Amino acid sequence: MPNGVLGLFAVLYPLAIAFGQRWVSPRWLAAMLVAAVLARLVIGPRDRLALVWALAACAIAGYALFANDALPLRYYPVAINVGLLAVFGWSLLHPPTIIERFARLQEPDLPAAALPYVRRVTQVWCGFFIINGSISLATAIWASDATWALYNGFLSYLAMGVLFAVEWLVRQRVKRRIAGV
Repeated sequence: MPNGVLGLFAVLYPLAIAFGQRWVSPRWLAAMLVAAVLARLVIGPRDRLALVWALAACAIAGYALFANDALPLRYYPVAINVGLLAVFGWSLLHPPTIIERFARLQEPDLPAAALPYVRRVTQVWCGFFIINGSISLATAIWASDATWALYNGFLSYLAMGVLFAVEWLVRQRVKRRIAGV
């Protein structure tokens, strides 16, 4: 349940930032981000990656608190994309890839013939994070609050969902080909 609440916060974050400015100062919005990050650290895993993301979020929120400026808060989705790109990219350099690890959770005896496919999927996700992070950065810098919230709170998730769906369809075809069906 607590992880679901934090997940909901992550999805609603762009809307809270874009529209929350109408009622509260950026300092309060930054404090909300810090509270969510601290809650995530208490509830979730406290590995090195979680600590790095928490530090990045707190740096963004700290600047917003100090300057009482909402602009830094718009960079949080960019930081998430950079972090995910780093994790996925690192796994390409130091296998097994993230996607292979996920695949082995469902299929521990993943056939060797599937390894090029899971590597390619990891590369595709890296490309997605580069494109998505770039658009998030562009909307943070140049777009209105409403456009930023629309992209970061809806369109980016829609694009992610489309990528998941397309990958699932391709995976079914690859599985049949590997199985010789």
